[in-house]
Amino acid sequence: MKNIFRIIAIALIGTFSCESFLEEENVPVATAQYLGTAAGYRDALTGAYSTLRTFYAGGEDGPSLTVFGTDEYTEGSDGGRKYLNRYDASLNPSAVDLLTVWQNIYRGINSTNIVIGRADEITGLDQSEIDGYVAEARFLRANYYFILVQLFGAVTISEEETAGAIVEAQRSSVTDVYNLIVSDLDLAVNNLPDIQSDYGRATKFAALHLRAKVHLTRATMDAGATANTEYTAALNDAETVITSGQFALLDDFASVFDQSGEVHNEVIWSIQYSQDELFGGGNSLHLYYLMQYDNQPGMLRDTENGRPFKRFAPTSYAANVFDKSIDSRYDKSFKTVFYCNRPGTYQITNELQDISVTLEEGDTAIWLPGYELDAAELATKQFQVLSPSRYTNRLYPTLTKFLDPNRPSVQHGAGSRDFIYMRLADTYLISAEANMMLGNMDEAVDRVNAVRRRAAFDGMEDAMEITTTDLDIDFILDERTRELLGEFHRWFDLVRTGKLLERVGLHNPDGSSNIQDYHVLRPIPQAQIDLTRNANGESYGQNTGY
Repeated sequence: MKNIFRIIAIALIGTFSCESFLEEENVPVATAQYLGTAAGYRDALTGAYSTLRTFYAGGEDGPSLTVFGTDEYTEGSDGGRKYLNRYDASLNPSAVDLLTVWQNIYRGINSTNIVIGRADEITGLDQSEIDGYVAEARFLRANYYFILVQLFGAVTISEEETAGAIVEAQRSSVTDVYNLIVSDLDLAVNNLPDIQSDYGRATKFAALHLRAKVHLTRATMDAGATANTEYTAALNDAETVITSGQFALLDDFASVFDQSGEVHNEVIWSIQYSQDELFGGGNSLHLYYLMQYDNQPGMLRDTENGRPFKRFAPTSYAANVFDKSIDSRYDKSFKTVFYCNRPGTYQITNELQDISVTLEEGDTAIWLPGYELDAAELATKQFQVLSPSRYTNRLYPTLTKFLDPNRPSVQHGAGSRDFIYMRLADTYLISAEANMMLGNMDEAVDRVNAVRRRAAFDGMEDAMEITTTDLDIDFILDERTRELLGEFHRWFDLVRTGKLLERVGLHNPDGSSNIQDYHVLRPIPQAQIDLTRNANGESYGQNTGY
């Protein structure tokens, strides 16, 4: 799949006519004749995949819209999208970042429509191959629309390839959008293979996982849905994936994010990246969750510790939701020690204690214990101690899941790590949530405990288990933080469960004073409203509150 992506990055990305209703001129380079060939049709499908990167770690759009403005992450010192965390007046229809996401997602949708709509014209491919490509395109289209409906609510449905300026458009109901998503995924589940020969292409189980998440979300977010029906469908799909025998939770939580072995049994589907510069950009997620370690005593910037853009700082909730005595996920999610790579003698301050230390290469330079030290313990530390009371918007626990030490230089922004979009631990927690909402508490606890036992320190497995009296939606959300922190789920999770305002109010001081009920949706981009009308000449319409 990575080799295929390289071809499309060179030849086709950005050349198709766009679904974006804002395009005034399109000059397609990929001709209709080429798209009718086997090679052209394959490249069109790869183009439909490539747009995934615009949201999933190819830039700041995905993380800014999904981890910012939640109970898990608030503002680091740098970056220009703080309105998404503060819910202030800059979160408005003119926000350029929202327009970019809108345009990119509709470009991806149009690429899928090319594949779907031209299926009857293709020569040089067996019908079974064509049917498989259409199923992949339907899967991708469902994912793109799922992003849109969660962010913006009622949006325009387009199932046809478009070319040229589009000045007439109307919003379809949320129910209709979900109907299209489920229809696309039904076809994908029935026609995709269990395993693809090209790793990274959609499979039946990726479609099942996505459909489970769609049903789980639809239960609360679509007024036309019947909740129990949706929870039952979500449960059935999640259990099909879990019991398929195709996947397994890894024994060690840290191994899930080991870059040297990122193709493993827990991954259901991931977005592909490569070290090849012709790939068309890289995974930049390694930049955003890092503290500013590189100006601290004994430290300078290196590839192992990363290039700190300081975009997202964990909230106190995110740093303390772990029981650090039994749950290994805190230590395996955050960097707790920085080792000296700039030897010398330094004056450092530990709480109220100023000391002079001489650090050699490899000595501990910074320690983040995750708790407050008493004076006696602190006095034994001949290095900088950053306890929670000393966290700032520059100094805080660094999330390690996305670090990319394989980059060729300390300044290099284009990472090569795959973005794991779907993994089995999430499927277990989807099953747990659906079971709980259906009243199947024992089954829900079993699924949660499977995830928690894997996360336990050796010998602490029994202590990590919960009972039915422990389980409610807040526990589910806490467990999703412990397991999935930073993985682009949180804003969606909080909106789905009706907990966004409550949790931001409790745990995100930068967002709590401004957040309102209407912030469960993002504003429709003003450019979309300005340039289109519906068939009756009426305005495209804006979400309430904006």
